[in-house]
Amino acid sequence: MPTKLLFVCSRNRKRSLTAEHVFAHEPHYAVRSAGTEAGARTKLTPGLLGWADVVFVMEIKHRDWIQRRYSDLVANKPLVNLLVADNYACMDEELVDILISRVTTYLSEP
Repeated sequence: MPTKLLFVCSRNRKRSLTAEHVFAHEPHYAVRSAGTEAGARTKLTPGLLGWADVVFVMEIKHRDWIQRRYSDLVANKPLVNLLVADNYACMDEELVDILISRVTTYLSEP
């Protein structure tokens, strides 16, 4: 069974959407993405958080937002801050490299 990865940013238009595209073709992962803001392409829901095995956020504010609203849903699962500022376009080559490096490093750990 694949590990279910959820990527979260503010509007789900650049960073988390890029992460979803980058990791969607990996056979060991099922991948989704969402945003915390009202205008997000896909809004983060309790159902998405419940679905995920690992939640990756782009900034501390996303982690804090999730913990304030859904602490019970993430209490027993990894909530990883990737520390990726909102400075990139969707599928920006530098953003892709950063995401691969940081996510792969985390998932490679025992």
